[in-house]
Amino acid sequence: MRKQKQNAKNIIKMLKFVYRLLCRVVYPECCPICDEVAPQQLTGDGVARICPTCRPKVTPVQTPFCMKCGKPLIEYAERVEYCADCKRIAHEYTQGRAVYVYRGAIIGTMHRLKYNHRQDYAVALARDAYERLGSWIERIAPQVIVPIPLHKKRKKTRGYNQAQLLAAELSRLTGIPMDADLLQRTMDTRPQRELSASERKNNLKKAFQMSKKSVQLEKVLLIDDIYTTGSTVDAVARVLKSGGVRQVYVLCVCIGGDKGEE
Repeated sequence: MRKQKQNAKNIIKMLKFVYRLLCRVVYPECCPICDEVAPQQLTGDGVARICPTCRPKVTPVQTPFCMKCGKPLIEYAERVEYCADCKRIAHEYTQGRAVYVYRGAIIGTMHRLKYNHRQDYAVALARDAYERLGSWIERIAPQVIVPIPLHKKRKKTRGYNQAQLLAAELSRLTGIPMDADLLQRTMDTRPQRELSASERKNNLKKAFQMSKKSVQLEKVLLIDDIYTTGSTVDAVARVLKSGGVRQVYVLCVCIGGDKGEE
């Protein structure tokens, strides 16, 4: 009986390998920026990365950046620690970091990830996040990784939650468990990109809730694709803290620039 189970597992493993191989032939992995087939950029397990031609087309977040949200600072002085937004807004989360500035070629990449079913981009972008921010994740030591949830209607229409795809890969790379069921989006709110900063905040009131009344968690790492004003992660952080979480950290693929660039 044990041998039969092992043989079945081996067959399933082989079928999965063949399926992945066929997918790569029919749908070859592409650079997330130019969307061209880039076999020379594949990693050992067949994941495409940003090709050398496209690397200069994206802007990684570098120092100096805001010590609260992670937004790059335009002007730098020794005593400048926070961006213009974080100087006037008391955010609910503990600290945030981002991989790329949301400008230039990365805008098209994020649009295709969210709306054109390019789920394969999530793996490449999550790996970039791990390479650039892995040491930060290790330092803050979250107990769980949680994606910002989509409302069930929107997830059904889109077919997936891009934040969950990013979180799943980061969970695999870091070994930190992902909990995609800890939070629920209870209201199908208007898209944040259509609203002003004040409208965004009001739009998200009572939009989220926890699936449990309380949790035994000290630190949570939230994952999202794009950070603009921080209204979404603030709303989620507020709910998590009311449920017993003490520290809420945020990691996003993209973030706007200082002084309203976003």
